[in-house]
Amino acid sequence: MTAPTVRLTGVGKRFRGTVALADVDLTLKPGITGLLGPNGAGKTTLLRILATVLRADAGSVNLLGRDPNAPDERTDIRRRLGYQPQELGFPRGFSSFAFVNYMAVLKEWSEREPRQAEVRRVLAAVGLGDIATKRISRLSGGQRRRVGLAQALLGTPDLLVLDEPTTGLDPEQRVSLRQVLAEIATASTLIISTHQTEDVAALCEQVVVLDAGRVHFDGSVQDLVARAAGRVWLADEAEPTAQTSWRLASGRYRNVGAHVPSGAELVEPTLEDAYLLLRGARARDDETVPA
Repeated sequence: MTAPTVRLTGVGKRFRGTVALADVDLTLKPGITGLLGPNGAGKTTLLRILATVLRADAGSVNLLGRDPNAPDERTDIRRRLGYQPQELGFPRGFSSFAFVNYMAVLKEWSEREPRQAEVRRVLAAVGLGDIATKRISRLSGGQRRRVGLAQALLGTPDLLVLDEPTTGLDPEQRVSLRQVLAEIATASTLIISTHQTEDVAALCEQVVVLDAGRVHFDGSVQDLVARAAGRVWLADEAEPTAQTSWRLASGRYRNVGAHVPSGAELVEPTLEDAYLLLRGARARDDETVPA
């Protein structure tokens, strides 16, 4: 059995009077885990704890067999960690190559030739090899995202934490990124926060749904999709009892809900359908809680 790379037990985090995370248990092994949830769910807070940027207020955190609260062990974790935050600041005037090379120096790549070879490798992996000397200030938003990803890939880290890595990428770039991440995941543990359910469906073995700081699902993508079986159907009109409905290009409506009309034309559910059902169930549970 492969030992867990990440183990969180009862983790909590609060910012002043706001609970960002509450009693989070999570175990991750090599492979790719997708993190889904609405804005404000606590996803970025969770990723920052995994990246050793934040300390948990409660519970225990173990990363790569180390305790991030111990300074020496935290340093060891960071040597084996790659992190792409949601927002990454770039020094004025730097090219992609200069910035990633600078990050490699911070990660203790002291020998020039191996370091620069690694910088060229990761820039090529994210499709920026041909414009490595172009100033970051002249790059598009999607290209800047890929510079941030390149620095996270330095050294093929054992733990890779990515916050919205596909934001700003076109479909071709997203497919290329999936290929890069799938190859890394053969030997590393990746956790990816995203709003793109199709990326999770295409890449991930495990999916975690976080809402209001709590884990509401933790399991395989297939198991989450299976929850929506028999609850997605097509109709000529939007179904009033459906949790959500939308008009397709064909003019028909795709309906998702727990109460399916008799004789409905059922269709295969997607991960997005299952996620919407889970979110709706949580909202209904909240409505039943006394004020």
